[in-house]
Amino acid sequence: MSEESKRPFHRPTLRPPDRLEDTSDGVDPLEVAEAAHRSAELVVGRGRAESAGDSELASRLVGLVGEVGLATVAQLWSDRPARSLPGALWRLYLLHEWVLRQPAEVGRQFATGAGHAEVYQAIAGVADPPEPDALRHLTEQILGGVFTGDFAIALERASAFCHVMAVGLADPVADDIPSEQVTRAARLRDTADDLSACARLWRLGDLH
Repeated sequence: MSEESKRPFHRPTLRPPDRLEDTSDGVDPLEVAEAAHRSAELVVGRGRAESAGDSELASRLVGLVGEVGLATVAQLWSDRPARSLPGALWRLYLLHEWVLRQPAEVGRQFATGAGHAEVYQAIAGVADPPEPDALRHLTEQILGGVFTGDFAIALERASAFCHVMAVGLADPVADDIPSEQVTRAARLRDTADDLSACARLWRLGDLH
C-alpha cells in the first residue's frame, strides 16, 4: 500500500457548545459535514488502495454518478467548501457529468477555448477534434487519475480543462456575449482556481 493510500481519515469535528442544538429538521449540520468528509476519504482511500490492481473497481468509481445518481452525490458533497476533499470530488464528478449530458455544447466551447488557451489545453490533455467520445475519454482519464494515478495531477488537469472551457464561454473574438455566459465563464475560472488549490493542498497532505 502506498503512502498516499495510508492518509488518515478526517478528524472528527468538535462541536462547540453553542452549536449543540443547531439542527434543521432533526439533522445536525456538523454530523452531515463529518459524513461528507468521511465518505470522500473512504472513496478516495479505497480507490487508491485497491484500484491499481482492480480495473473493474476503478471503472465503477469513475462511474459512481451513474450507479448512485447525481442527486445522491450532490447530497453527500456539494455543500462542502470548494477547497476540501469532498468539494474537489464533487467538482470532478460534476465536470464529467457535464461532458456526458451536454457533449455538443462542451465540444463547441472547448474548441473555441483551445485556440486561445493552448497551454491549458496541453495540461488538460488532447481532445482534438473535441468530439463527444474524445471529451468523455478525457474526463474519464482525469477522474480515473484520482484513484489510479497522481491525484494532484488529476486535479491540475481538471483545473486546466475548466480554464479552457471558461475561455471558450467568454470567447475573446465574439462581439456580443450573453451576460449569463460571462457569469458561467467566471464561475468556471473560480472552479479552476479551487481545483488548482486542492492540488497544492493534496501535495502538502492537507486536503481533507
